[in-house]
Amino acid sequence: MADPTALPVGLDEGSGRVLVLIPGYGTRPDTYQPLVRLLAQRCRVVLVDIYAIRGPWRYADVLRSFVTTLDRLGLDRASFLGHSFGGGIELGCAVRQPERVVELVFADTLAVSREWVLAREALSHPWRLLGMATPRAAIDFMRSWVEHPRQLVDAAWWGFTSGRSEDIQRIAKAGIPAHVLWANRDSLLNRQDGQEFARELHASFTVVDAPGYIDHDWMYRHPQLFVEHLDRLGLRVLTPG
Repeated sequence: MADPTALPVGLDEGSGRVLVLIPGYGTRPDTYQPLVRLLAQRCRVVLVDIYAIRGPWRYADVLRSFVTTLDRLGLDRASFLGHSFGGGIELGCAVRQPERVVELVFADTLAVSREWVLAREALSHPWRLLGMATPRAAIDFMRSWVEHPRQLVDAAWWGFTSGRSEDIQRIAKAGIPAHVLWANRDSLLNRQDGQEFARELHASFTVVDAPGYIDHDWMYRHPQLFVEHLDRLGLRVLTPG
């Protein structure tokens, strides 16, 4: 019988080296399906639903459940990719279990500052976030709020009030390879905050400059472009052999 503290596994596709994908705020596994299909041609991609829990969303509890889920799947070593809010879970997991981590990628993520625009918007005007989403993402976001309203409020409050400097310093000291990707016109997160995050983490920092408007949702709006930028990082998880 599955561990009752484990989180639901939204997607598990492909084979070989493992990439654990941690979703952004209020998104659902299906939001990332086009990206997962591309990546699953080259590795195993596992996406854990970090909002589908019973009761209040508490960071420490969710983090324990996230680790339990990885244990249940037998994922002793993996690369991690966190989008937006998911970067906070990624960072916490890496601090607590560095031996499990091959490499870290943060895409337009929770950074150093406590003044997180997305959390503030989610708490005050959650439906405004729909204006910058794809139709599929907008539907997924609404479903998440219908199914997990309490959890999303709790998660947003944690994102708004939490600090990550101590965890960042510990990851940098551990020498874990890390990369930060940033949309050239992210309308929700501050690029300077992302740059400071990468500097403290001793990570590479890449601003994605592409024709057109590349915003916070580029990871699932432009999946092919996203994979191309992952390739440029030289990630072990995407290296043949």
